[in-house]
Amino acid sequence: MNRTWRVYLSGEIHTDWREQIIAGCEQAGLRVTFSGPVTDHEASDKCGVRILGDEPDAFWEDRKGAGINSIRTQTLLREADLVVVRFGPKYRQWNAAFDAGMAAALGKPLVTLHDAELNHALKEVDAAACATAATPEQVVEILAYVIDA
Repeated sequence: MNRTWRVYLSGEIHTDWREQIIAGCEQAGLRVTFSGPVTDHEASDKCGVRILGDEPDAFWEDRKGAGINSIRTQTLLREADLVVVRFGPKYRQWNAAFDAGMAAALGKPLVTLHDAELNHALKEVDAAACATAATPEQVVEILAYVIDA
């Protein structure tokens, strides 16, 4: 199949898992373009008040930012051919779980990526996924298989 796949990389922003997947796909010569959320935590959290003005209440500050960020997320999720969602061990990624749910609701193939210690907590999310990987390398192998098999 001679097409370029669009892969949305969602989830944890504190490690280099995205870069590992991108580099692995480049090394494998896979025809893939990647997109994802804004991964600069401060920029993502503060975009609403930076653009639309300060809020005295943290709830409304977060609501402004979430609304603006959702424009990017919803658009890129809809355009994706496949969605990869990484759940890291250190923080609860409610936004990643929401992205996984959105992907499932949109009928997008979903691959989850997390350590075994999160298997129980993510059992429902994993049940909606086409595959659950433990390493970025496994994600690259999945992509290589579905793209070039």
